[in-house]
Amino acid sequence: MLWARRRQPDDMIYGVALAHERFSPNDLLRQATEAEQAGFDLVCCSDHLAPWWEPGDPAPAHCANPWVWLGAAGQVTSRVSLGPAVTSISHRYNPVVVAQQVATMEAMYPGRAFLGAGSGEAMNEVPAGMDWPSPAEQLARTEEALTIIRRLLDGETVTFEGRWFRTVGARLYEVPDRRPPIFLSAFGEQAAEIAGRHADGVWTLADPSSAPAVIAGYRRSCEREGREPGEIVLQGITAVDDTDDAAMDGAKEWKAILVKDHYRDDIHDPATIQRNGRSDVSDTKFKAMGLFSSDPKDHVRKIKALRELGATAIVLMNVSGTNPQGTLRTYGESVLPALRGET
Repeated sequence: MLWARRRQPDDMIYGVALAHERFSPNDLLRQATEAEQAGFDLVCCSDHLAPWWEPGDPAPAHCANPWVWLGAAGQVTSRVSLGPAVTSISHRYNPVVVAQQVATMEAMYPGRAFLGAGSGEAMNEVPAGMDWPSPAEQLARTEEALTIIRRLLDGETVTFEGRWFRTVGARLYEVPDRRPPIFLSAFGEQAAEIAGRHADGVWTLADPSSAPAVIAGYRRSCEREGREPGEIVLQGITAVDDTDDAAMDGAKEWKAILVKDHYRDDIHDPATIQRNGRSDVSDTKFKAMGLFSSDPKDHVRKIKALRELGATAIVLMNVSGTNPQGTLRTYGESVLPALRGET
């Protein structure tokens, strides 16, 4: 079983994603402990160099190093699976270092580590010196890096001469007994096919308009490779507050994550990114894509609908700027028990 908390092969996994862009690392450590107490099965975190907005416009901004934070999160929790959602493997992180980082997490917290990987965004890679590539090059870089990471985690000594990455006798000297599972972020079918070839599952947006094609592409790729499909992780956004409007209003800075151009094109200025979110994403669209409600039953209903898309795991980013702890408590008291049939 890939997740630490799965009890039966068909159990649905519920996770929470914590936002380095919005909260300080110490705030997020408190959220991690509260998420475990609430009964979430996994805790993951965003991996950004830059936030989706300028500090103070419209919200506070942070962006601590996720790998340092994950090591600390393992100390303040005891059972949840832990990993990034997701780490870019196209430029900012060398794949050898990524493999070493996740292997170290697994050595420290056996059975709990995983790697969520992706091709990144210009907002995080261009400031680190990358000339932002075409989507085709992004995918090619991702596949090369994923090949190296998987082989290293399998205990191989890797000499690799690719177009984008090169290794010479690279190996890990701290190889955990359990290879941490790798999940690849995919917004389209081509990335989903790479996941089918190299990863242990696919991680995509909880968007009913796009998720079915991604899932189908992943499953086709697994079939061609003679592999059993792994995890299908759908990630959405959630907030709970005193009223439905308050829940959404306290999270509007996150509209920018729904602009597809931010993942494909060289758009790396946070102020521009936030303006695009405001102009391109209506309140109606934002509300439809998120779980914003004061009523736990609304959250349960929407999550059950997401399960029907074929998910084996559902991860919800806590985007509540005004009530993050209350959101986690509501899930622990009412939402997760109802989803698991405990109430």
